[in-house]
Amino acid sequence: MKRLYKGKTKDVLINEETNAIYLLFKDDATGLNGVFDPGSNTVGGSVDGKGKIGLKISSYFFDLMERNGIPTHYLGADIDNGLMQVRKLTVPKLEFVLRYFTAGSMCRRFTLEAGIPFDPPYLEVTLKDDEQGDPLISERLCIMKNLLKPGQYDEALDILVRVGDVLKKELAGLDLTLIDFKIEVGYDENGKIYVADEITPDIWRAKDKNGNIPNQIDCAKLILDKLG
Repeated sequence: MKRLYKGKTKDVLINEETNAIYLLFKDDATGLNGVFDPGSNTVGGSVDGKGKIGLKISSYFFDLMERNGIPTHYLGADIDNGLMQVRKLTVPKLEFVLRYFTAGSMCRRFTLEAGIPFDPPYLEVTLKDDEQGDPLISERLCIMKNLLKPGQYDEALDILVRVGDVLKKELAGLDLTLIDFKIEVGYDENGKIYVADEITPDIWRAKDKNGNIPNQIDCAKLILDKLG
């Protein structure tokens, strides 16, 4: 296996004999100074076994999305080795964010209280650029920077809303209210959009019935208990 890209919580690998693409799920978690936070842009620490747990959860949610007619890059998983086989896609450095309530960076950017509901949900697209603080980006700029082709911006937002509908319903079954989440997308040689990267507690915030927001490690435990 050759490493094509090193990420905060995952690496992208290629099997040079078959040209198959894999994601290696690592034990690192985003946060700051040992405090875990799925909205953070830095690695806050590591938890033994987190990578395999994240892969198991992500496999479950990708399969759930596919059953609901949402195209994903997921092709299969080797849980023991922490590897997910994925479609070979062009994945632009963008994150597609859906917010059901104000939280996190939105509150800081716009001086808003946390917990204000959005109806309909609030959609954002950000450029993945740590040095610039992941700035918001428009469709016009995405096309100008050759990140997306015409029409793909709206196609990705439509998929974002559909993912939110499925994810919100699934988490409600665990007595969790989805606050916000982010996904990455990729497109194939025909320009078709797929959900890429992962679907785990690393990409969402949710609150429990007591109003607390469990970090991604604790949230993963809740989901694992359901999966058995």
